[in-house]
Amino acid sequence: MTSRREVVKQLALSALALPMAPSLVDGAARPLLPARRTVRQLRITVLSTMLADDGLGEWGFGALVEVDGRRMLFDTGAHEDVVSRNARELRVDLEAVPEVILSHNHGDHTVGLVPLRKELAAKRADALGKAHVAAGIFAPRRREGNTADLNDMNRFRPQFEATGGTFVVHAKPAEIHPGVWLTGPVPRRNPERNWGGAAAGRLEAKVEIDGQLVEDTVPDDMSMIFDTAQGLVVLTGCGHAGVVNTIEHARDVVRPAPVHALIGGIHLFNASEQTLAWTEGKLRGYGVRHLIGAHCTGVETVYRFRRSLGLDRTRCVVGAVGQVFDLATGIDAGAIAR
Repeated sequence: MTSRREVVKQLALSALALPMAPSLVDGAARPLLPARRTVRQLRITVLSTMLADDGLGEWGFGALVEVDGRRMLFDTGAHEDVVSRNARELRVDLEAVPEVILSHNHGDHTVGLVPLRKELAAKRADALGKAHVAAGIFAPRRREGNTADLNDMNRFRPQFEATGGTFVVHAKPAEIHPGVWLTGPVPRRNPERNWGGAAAGRLEAKVEIDGQLVEDTVPDDMSMIFDTAQGLVVLTGCGHAGVVNTIEHARDVVRPAPVHALIGGIHLFNASEQTLAWTEGKLRGYGVRHLIGAHCTGVETVYRFRRSLGLDRTRCVVGAVGQVFDLATGIDAGAIAR
């Protein structure tokens, strides 16, 4: 028969094996582990893509991100003035936007960078003063037998820095604000080839890595991830790394949550039937609840995903200038995009 003293001893030892309760410091509870930081308010407004209710359409991408009181620009469009003109048309103020994220080096996402910085910095010195990019974005791009560097970013870089702007290069995932992540370069664990096509002749060039010219798989492709209570919100420029690779990387780095929303270009406009079938199967598995397929996604691809993912016209739309995704209310598609 176990004595009272032995029972008390066993209970005490059991208590030691349990997680420690929050301790009190200056009267306040301090948790054993820090709480996961999530985004509470998020609004993404498309400022550049091909379709437009208001403003100008173009083969490019750009979007204003408003998240928990912070404002960032994601990509800057294919022409020097389209994002600026569309922002004015939509009455979107870009002056109080200190940060810009460039998804990759291609001109249809970066041409507006320097003109926008110059225009806005004349009114507010810190406007678009910090540019987040992924490692590899400045790697030279050349064609065989030609020494000319075709990478637009190596032309834009000194111009941007001359205005007082700075680049922040991310070689790995980074949480730049609470619940707001950049993927950095995305591991290519699945054999997605979401690059190339007749509309992107510059991709015939190769990238110079360690002095060697190799196929340009756009290794600097980077996306934004927002960690919310509803799940992950994924914002892509072209998704050249592959939309599945990007989401799997996000679920590894941030947390293995469902994808509440997928927004931006995912470069499937020229994909094969086999690729589309495989991709939609993966997206179903991630539980995608909202989809804005902009830029290089492909109009028919969006309609196909609407059916295969079990979404409707309020939750799966072709991307258009002026379109809004709001974490609280969902997609405001505008008239033409539905």
